[in-house]
Amino acid sequence: MVRVLDPDAAQRLLELKDRALSSTAEGVTISDCTLPGNPIIYANEGFERITGYSVSDVVGRNCRFLQGEDTDPEAIEEIRHGLRENRELTVEILNYRKDGTPFWNRLSIDPVRDAEGRVTNYIGVQVDITERRLAEEALQRTKDDLESANRRMQRNLQAAVRVQQALLPTSTPDVPGVEFAWRLDPCTELAGDFLNFYRLADNLVGAYVLDVSGHGVAASLLSVTVSRMLSATSRQSVLFDAAGGPDLRNPASPCQVAEKLNELFPFDPRTAQFFTLLYGLLDTSERTFRYVSAGHLPPIRVPKRGEPTQLDSDGKPVGLFPDSAWEDRTAQLDDGDRVYVYTDGLVEAESRQGVEFGVDRLTELLASLRNEPLDTGLDRALQSVDAWTGPTPLEDDASILAIEVTG
Repeated sequence: MVRVLDPDAAQRLLELKDRALSSTAEGVTISDCTLPGNPIIYANEGFERITGYSVSDVVGRNCRFLQGEDTDPEAIEEIRHGLRENRELTVEILNYRKDGTPFWNRLSIDPVRDAEGRVTNYIGVQVDITERRLAEEALQRTKDDLESANRRMQRNLQAAVRVQQALLPTSTPDVPGVEFAWRLDPCTELAGDFLNFYRLADNLVGAYVLDVSGHGVAASLLSVTVSRMLSATSRQSVLFDAAGGPDLRNPASPCQVAEKLNELFPFDPRTAQFFTLLYGLLDTSERTFRYVSAGHLPPIRVPKRGEPTQLDSDGKPVGLFPDSAWEDRTAQLDDGDRVYVYTDGLVEAESRQGVEFGVDRLTELLASLRNEPLDTGLDRALQSVDAWTGPTPLEDDASILAIEVTG
């Protein structure tokens, strides 16, 4: 049974629908596609508020008047394509108000069909999404700026890596009866560890390993700066005794080197940086290794035969205390003896169970590799540390320098 409304009830229903359409915040238009140009035959107050056009301004016109010079042609074509196919569509399009100001319009168009299925009208709903689009555009600009800054930072970082790597040893000193090897495995692109060795006199080779507190750019900057002071060719080098004069470059003792560095790099509370250092002089004629340890781990001596030993190691790190003093230590070496100097990144590497690799385990490992070539032995040692940590990457730079008296 079909219920038929009386004329008064029907009129009230129409008035209710009209009030509902008028009060909604969205703009609503109805066009008549049976007329040429598909003109607007209805617009609500929401449309007036959004566009600034009054109902009398728009009735009889096609909605194209809202488009302007910066309206995306692809969005326009999407609307045309949807109308040709008589289907629903939603598009975000840049439109213009009556006063010429642009706004972003989320436009939804729905076809209305008669009893025979022919499209007679289109209902358009406009939603002002300008604030959202502006926020999205600002967010995209910020993202683009961050990506651009990140690319610049990555380029600068790679340049810094190349500079730092260029300062590392490219070859070993040609010293009869002595072999050298080294490895430096940074935990990030830039290392706070640094090492080097160089010939200072016919029978004297200098070697050091330093470890700056912290990681990343700040640590690497300090390590590079200190490395210049520990260069045999730099004018600012601390490796030579100033008392010898400019023409007599007498190598300074290891403890003098530590003291000079302590003067040059006092502790700065703003950066809270300091570094440990093990610097030594290998006398090839006397077969001695005279060294100073400034807060560094004990060097490991592996003889050709017999038990390995951890050499004496004491003294404060460089830069912590202005009145720090150090003493030289001397180790006598025989044919086949090896001395290893390393940083805490190796011995503090943790297993999955949180157990550190440790100095004792490293000592035993290096002793077990005494019959391997020096260079190969370092590879094997680092592989063992990697196996210890499993898939977890090292949390600190890992460095090791090896010296072997071959006789």
